[in-house]
Amino acid sequence: MARRFSGPYSPQPGPSADPTPGAAQKAVPPAVAPPAARSNHVPGRWRASVLFVAAFAFLLPAFAGPPGAMFLGLIAGGGLILSAWLSREGMRARAEWERRTLARRPAVPRLLLGAIVTGLSLGLGGVIAHGLSLYPVLYALAGAALHLGAFGIDPMTSKGMEGIDRFQTERVARAVSEAERTLAQMQDAIARTRDRRLQDRVATFAARAGALFRQVESHPGDLSAARRYLSVYLQGARDATVKFAELWANSRDARARSDYEALLDDLETTFAARTQSLLEGGRSDLDVEIAVLSDRLKYETRATTPEITTTK
Repeated sequence: MARRFSGPYSPQPGPSADPTPGAAQKAVPPAVAPPAARSNHVPGRWRASVLFVAAFAFLLPAFAGPPGAMFLGLIAGGGLILSAWLSREGMRARAEWERRTLARRPAVPRLLLGAIVTGLSLGLGGVIAHGLSLYPVLYALAGAALHLGAFGIDPMTSKGMEGIDRFQTERVARAVSEAERTLAQMQDAIARTRDRRLQDRVATFAARAGALFRQVESHPGDLSAARRYLSVYLQGARDATVKFAELWANSRDARARSDYEALLDDLETTFAARTQSLLEGGRSDLDVEIAVLSDRLKYETRATTPEITTTK
């Protein structure tokens, strides 16, 4: 995506123009994955669009044929439209599964259902063209196989849940999903300002929040410590963004913009500190376990080693 050049000598310097980075940049490592809260983009979406277009190959000629062919053509065209929708939603669900550290397999195998519906639709097309013969069966098998080859298959197993309490993982999944929806609403609100710098600033904050999401997914036991950040703080940031976007659209108040950016700086620092605290908390727990084990080994060694007396 093209970006406007910005630097210390440009008329509108970007966020990187400040020679002294703020506390938020210092607190968080630079290698933070880009935010993935927005799920409007579906990988391979154009392939699903091809199925939508292919449906008209059955729908348009159906009205020029006899009633029986028209009925089958409408069903076949509607089946391809249904398959395209299932395929698009299946790719979105698979992308979510691949992105998350902790994820359950999709409850409905949409890609598999899309392949079956595609095969049945092409089979009906074969019936229209050749009647009841071997050709409709071949069309159905070929259509299902091509669909699987083009779109792939749904995740059939859960990821990262071995040996983890199911109730706890479901709580984490619900909390993270709700937090990501809140982030998406926040990004939608700031997009209405049509200001690239503000959108990039919110995207940076979303990336910092995403780091906390991934930490909670990796360690479900951290949910209680992070719940306030996943709900109260994010909802407050979303509400502030909505109000600022409305104010900015009406007045272009520079002071309101400065206050809003300061709020993002504070929130970013807070989320970075909480993420680091959770990471250090895990390391502290490990240090305690190692210390206890070391003391136990020393005690066992003293208890099992016979005393050696020396005489002069």
